[in-house]
Amino acid sequence: MASSGPKSEGDSSSRLWRYLRNIWFGDSNEPTLREQIEEVIDEAEEDAEIDTQAAREGDLSRVEREMLRNMLNFGEQTADDVAVPRGDIIAIDENASFDDVVALFAEADHSRLPVYRDSLDNVIGMLHVKDVFSILARKEPPPAKLGPLMRQPLYVPQSMSAMELLAEMRAKRTHLAIVLDEYAGTDGLLTIEDLMEEIVGDIEDEHDEAPQDLLIPVGLGCWDVDARIELEELAERLDPRLAEVEGDVDTLGGLAFVLAGHVPQPTEVLTHPSGWTIEIRQGDERRVVLARLREPDAHSGPSGA
Repeated sequence: MASSGPKSEGDSSSRLWRYLRNIWFGDSNEPTLREQIEEVIDEAEEDAEIDTQAAREGDLSRVEREMLRNMLNFGEQTADDVAVPRGDIIAIDENASFDDVVALFAEADHSRLPVYRDSLDNVIGMLHVKDVFSILARKEPPPAKLGPLMRQPLYVPQSMSAMELLAEMRAKRTHLAIVLDEYAGTDGLLTIEDLMEEIVGDIEDEHDEAPQDLLIPVGLGCWDVDARIELEELAERLDPRLAEVEGDVDTLGGLAFVLAGHVPQPTEVLTHPSGWTIEIRQGDERRVVLARLREPDAHSGPSGA
């Protein structure tokens, strides 16, 4: 990874500081292997900017360096970090008919569906599309109940490490896991593909729709925003103050819940301490789907849906 480009004065200062720190504080402050690898990747990227020829000839490409970074971060993630949130889970009741299952598979474009009893907090199994297709292809009479078609998913706690979960899913040859909260209720869902995407990036196939922007301007100082958008993205694209919230909240939907003290309903307008207003545009009794953000002192903007 050596480069013919000159090292910056900052690199020398950094190494001098590490040397002095080791003298003063001892070896216990030695950087971890993870930190050392991250530092090497940082230096390689700086070198690549200085010496593009070195980046072309046998060195790690930008994509390879990004995958290495993702792998390092993957080791620190938990099942809760990776899982699809409960509100986005598509599942089916155990008493649904076979025709209902076929219709939901066609609508959802998923290969697996969780099956619940009474509520989503009690997931009792999962269905695989190839088992359903097999019955259709052979023109066999469908089962009266879904039980004979059900397979067993994994049930894992929120705190389980993503690395450990990937190993367990491979060992048990199970591609779907239900993430449980501290009360054994369903908190989320993830697949092996979700885990792999944390390392290699989004994996899309010919059936996936083009990604849509979760933040759409609709007027001066006014945006329609998908409630799933991360507060970090809002902070980066709109206003850093929007990410300032007490509690473990990651999305705009979670922020709306915190501000309202309940699940806010359509037409409800919330005011952020920074002066931004959040008008709930779509949602139900369990979650917010779409909101309209207006910056402080912004014009009212369009009022249509």
